[in-house]
Amino acid sequence: MRVLVTGANGFLGNYLIQELIKRKHEVIATGKGNCRIKANDTFVYEEMDFTVVQSVKNVFSTYKPDVVVHAGAMSKPDECEDNRELAFNVNTQGTINLLEAAKAINSFFIFISTDFVFDGLKGMYKEDDIPAPVNYYGQTKLLAEEKVKEYAGEWSIVRTVLVYGRPQSGRENLLSLVKTKNENGEVFKIFTDQLRTPTYVKDLALAIVSIIDKKAIGIFHISGADQLSPYEMVIRMAEMFGLNKELILPITKDDLKEKALRPPLTGFDISKAKAVLNYSPISFNEGLRKTFEIKNEN
Repeated sequence: MRVLVTGANGFLGNYLIQELIKRKHEVIATGKGNCRIKANDTFVYEEMDFTVVQSVKNVFSTYKPDVVVHAGAMSKPDECEDNRELAFNVNTQGTINLLEAAKAINSFFIFISTDFVFDGLKGMYKEDDIPAPVNYYGQTKLLAEEKVKEYAGEWSIVRTVLVYGRPQSGRENLLSLVKTKNENGEVFKIFTDQLRTPTYVKDLALAIVSIIDKKAIGIFHISGADQLSPYEMVIRMAEMFGLNKELILPITKDDLKEKALRPPLTGFDISKAKAVLNYSPISFNEGLRKTFEIKNEN
């Protein structure tokens, strides 16, 4: 199938494109700026700004994708809080622009969303739990979800949680950032009062490929199975690598006032994904090994 991916230069985009190519899909990777995708096989890269209607129309009219995976987003909550107009334009209006273009050719539309559509009062959310975001980032993603649900064609919404793994295009994620700072002797403050089910990036990419191959429609919660705080995540990493744990300082939301509220308890019940997609995430410890290429000798 011909699959168009937005946010192709990003963390997930790099992994997803590699997995799509392995399965012989025809890939149209789109992003802003020059191509930064670490894939060896043939794919097409097109610059596309999905906040600009004509830019979207040009690419869709040229390639007429069977599937659209919308992974592009403005995803830093504090930046969304500071720049609400831009956040809405990217996360909500950009999705609307893509849906309009997809409708004209009846593409299967897959939207990548977030655990931040929930308020975090109970955790281990199922697909049919009622969203109630506590920050503007979550609001823009929920508004986009609602537009996806109105799409006349086939659609899926993939919500995920705190994605980690080896960076492919230069941008650090939580674990790689903490490791780098620790090795440089820098202190890092990290929250103990938030619980997540962190997601290994390749697991997420494989789940999206499964949705494409099975033409699985509806909402899917995709994450790891281990519920951990960010502090527990980095401590496990520190123990695995022999890092200096004294440089990793536990804090709570009361110690560091962030511009955007974070939901305290998220994490997903992934039973639907296991049943429908044969989804089987690796453990967090195995994810750490794969992220930093440590072989499991057991």
